[in-house]
Amino acid sequence: MTHRFHDKRLWAGIGISLFFLFLLFHKIDVAKLRLAFAEMDYRFLLPAVAATFMSYYMRAVRWKYLLVPLKSPTAMRNLFPATIIGYMANNLLPARLGEFVRAYVLGDKEGIDKSAVFATLVLDRLLDGFTVLLMLLLTFFTIQLPPGKEGVQQGLVTGGYLVLVIYLLVVLFLVLLKKYPLRTIGLIGKILQPLPSRLTEKIIPILGAFIEGLRFPSRMGQLAGLFGSSLLIWALAVWPVDLVLRSFGVSLPITASMFVMVFLVFAVMIPASPGYVGTYHAACVYALMALNLPKEQALSIAMVVHGISFFPVIFLGFYYLWRENLSLKTLGKGANID
Repeated sequence: MTHRFHDKRLWAGIGISLFFLFLLFHKIDVAKLRLAFAEMDYRFLLPAVAATFMSYYMRAVRWKYLLVPLKSPTAMRNLFPATIIGYMANNLLPARLGEFVRAYVLGDKEGIDKSAVFATLVLDRLLDGFTVLLMLLLTFFTIQLPPGKEGVQQGLVTGGYLVLVIYLLVVLFLVLLKKYPLRTIGLIGKILQPLPSRLTEKIIPILGAFIEGLRFPSRMGQLAGLFGSSLLIWALAVWPVDLVLRSFGVSLPITASMFVMVFLVFAVMIPASPGYVGTYHAACVYALMALNLPKEQALSIAMVVHGISFFPVIFLGFYYLWRENLSLKTLGKGANID
């Protein structure tokens, strides 16, 4: 990737973020926003942050299962810091480059080919996608939106179908890549012909190593661990939303927090500035407004929910960088994302 490409993506994302921030703060009643924060019970924040870190820890546990076909055992003392550093990089770098950083850090620490490690992260994201689709299904059948909000619910269902189609296409591509590697790589080579030969010569070998990482654990206990950890990851991700709602005196069933989380998942798919500023807040606000919360209260909740998912992982990520004598610049160069 070139700096020019990064710059285009970065500035486009910043523009999208500014647009959503304008929509959110346009005609906002600042006095009501201050009042919402003044009435907040801050005692809920500590368990919310703790649940967030527990969710990241379970991500490291699930990653351990995904890495079994490549190397077993892998150490949690390497998996958890690599996970945190990757998510910190996602918050600070454009285009979700934290996934490359995460693969680079663990590959370096565990002595595994980094392209193969990255393949396990593709499987990791697929597991996330199907777990979110399950959450969407549960939300659709359990939550009752206020009268006049039927369009929101229908839009959510349409988005769910769209995401399902995308994920099925990705799964199909991965199956073809694994079952017919030479044919699939040959087809990719033809598609890449218009690109510079130097780039093509670099991508094809990476795909070969990537295929090596496309292996699910085969034992039943390991598969149970994969799917069980996926459910725990998202249960622990939803819980902080519920805790923040309660800190603002909003008492809603847990399905309401799941409803908000589904919106947030869709939001991070939209190109935005690093940290998903604007898009993340807008998704949270419009989900809460669909539940009949005032805009000012919804915006204050969105700011806290984003802060909990943004700042603690950055602080811990920089600690791990300092402990390992690394820097984001070094990782960027090592992961070929500069």
